[in-house]
Amino acid sequence: MIGNGLAMSGVSREERLSKLEPVDKTSKSGGDDGSLDRLLPSVSTGLSPRKRTTSQCKSEPPLLRTSKRTIYTAGRPPWYNEHGTQSKEAFVIGLCGGSASGKTTVARKIIEALDVPWVVLLSMDSFYKVLSLEQQTRAASNDYNFDHPDAFDFDLLTHTLRKLKQGKSVKIPVYDFTTHGRQKEWKTVYGASVIIFEGIMAFVDKELLQLLDMKIFVDTDSDIRLVRRLRRDITERGRDIEGVIKQYNKFVKPSFEQYIEPTMRLADIVVPRGGGNMVAIDLIVQHVHSQLEERKLRWDMAALASAHQAQPLPQTLSVLESTPQVKGMHTIIRNKETSRDEFIFYSKRLMRLLIERALSFLPSQVHVVQTPQGEDYEGRTFHGKRITGVSILRAGETMEPALRAVCKDVRIGKILIQTNQDTGEPELHYLRLPKDISEDHVILMDCTVSTGAAAMMAVRVLLDHDVQEDKILLVSLLMAEMGVHSVAYAFPQVKIITTAVDKKVNDLFHIIPGIGNFGDRYFGTDAPPDWSDDEIDEPSY
Repeated sequence: MIGNGLAMSGVSREERLSKLEPVDKTSKSGGDDGSLDRLLPSVSTGLSPRKRTTSQCKSEPPLLRTSKRTIYTAGRPPWYNEHGTQSKEAFVIGLCGGSASGKTTVARKIIEALDVPWVVLLSMDSFYKVLSLEQQTRAASNDYNFDHPDAFDFDLLTHTLRKLKQGKSVKIPVYDFTTHGRQKEWKTVYGASVIIFEGIMAFVDKELLQLLDMKIFVDTDSDIRLVRRLRRDITERGRDIEGVIKQYNKFVKPSFEQYIEPTMRLADIVVPRGGGNMVAIDLIVQHVHSQLEERKLRWDMAALASAHQAQPLPQTLSVLESTPQVKGMHTIIRNKETSRDEFIFYSKRLMRLLIERALSFLPSQVHVVQTPQGEDYEGRTFHGKRITGVSILRAGETMEPALRAVCKDVRIGKILIQTNQDTGEPELHYLRLPKDISEDHVILMDCTVSTGAAAMMAVRVLLDHDVQEDKILLVSLLMAEMGVHSVAYAFPQVKIITTAVDKKVNDLFHIIPGIGNFGDRYFGTDAPPDWSDDEIDEPSY
């Protein structure tokens, strides 16, 4: 024991796994008689009816309200390197323990004490299997065992946790215990620096165990757990005391002894007394902080700036032809004496031309129509499912009207990226993308790109949502060569379209000669003294 009741196992993961008991494959439960090769402890029969309404994946909402404050899951720093590939995985904490042991309370106190952004709390309750009609009948008569490992969809759970650990976007099922099926609408979860996964059988599956960086078992006295169940089931579920005690003795207690308690030996840390053990929680938080510091990505903006000097512009870049009209509009919007009205007017004209140019790079196919004169005309039509626009707030949203003007019923998503003034890193603060965006061609919009840091993060977000790289078009009114090279190097299949490319950025990463802070000039706000062309302010709704 360490401190005030924190037990740590000194046995390695490999040694623990090598000493596991063989699985009894002949054991049966209320679920299907499937193979339990992936399970760790021996299992046996038990029945445990559960009366619940809807499982709540604790990954949402994207904030945590505590008695003292609200912690927003925002400000996610880069999780990829200069190549655009993932450089670090999320840190996954597994929380196991008996029913009403205080797992969720421990998880919330860890989150509050960690004080780091982008923490996801994932509940095992969301991954119950969908029951067949015959199984639903058994469940209605309290003859289906919801506490057997076979009741959980470990394949989906492992796949989901692995993707989330890799930084990908995932969809979490919402299980309805009234219908014993999954609701039509699943919850989308994305962007975790730390994942806390909790469930009564969080340590039962071998593959799942391999994804856990830290395993914590919440060990609470059985009498206390019984009292908590009595209080919860009587006050919240309207059940009588005799029924609760009967269920506990017949189903819950045997299930704990057969499946849950044996996995305590696999834990790295055992926390007695649950959420009330603040000494244990503090030690856990210290360890997680040290692990996060070791995994921290050092975002070197200066190295990014010098990485592609003297290199030719990439072939994926398309610059609008510098006609007298285009040159004249640039002259107006670059002029510091230009009024806000004229700045907006000529910026909109350039945006319209830019969007039209971008659309020419979308795939098309031959399409024959008949004219009013009865003659065939061989034309072309868009060859794809949908076009979606995504604006990098706030300046990028000024390009949305131009896109809507030429693409009827286009869907729009928004990403808010801000520069951390202490670290100089871009940080993801807000994200709203249309459903099924993975099937779309995406036009990513930002008005100016200097270093490319914000654009790279936005592209990475789209890739994490399974958008294909060659279906992303980055459009910007003005770009610096540095930003062009950075994006093209990291994402060589992304098409880059702009109206002009300036050669330099200064020590503050402002584009030279540049256009100034586009958002402030467009919206009539004052730029801070240390503004950056890649810095995005609050969204304007």
